Amino acid sequence: MFFLLYFAKSAEITGICSETISVPQEIKALQLWNEIETRHPILADVRNQVIFAVRQEYVELGDQLLLLQSGDEVAIIPPISGG
Repeated sequence: MFFLLYFAKSAEITGICSETISVPQEIKALQLWNEIETRHPILADVRNQVIFAVRQEYVELGDQLLLLQSGDEVAIIPPISGG
């Protein structure tokens, strides 16, 4: 099990800031997103606008293999603007 943290738009549309989820320890980033989207179909609206932060390192939604450990935090990060 690991923790999902929702920020900004993702927290706003799901109505939660965090939850615990159980998925295989080895999972591709896009597969993880699909699992999250299955739980919260409304997140489909932001699919192309977010990235993950796994153990505080950014990961784009794609074919990258994530090696998750029990207790890890995966944050759903909204678009980041510079300035």
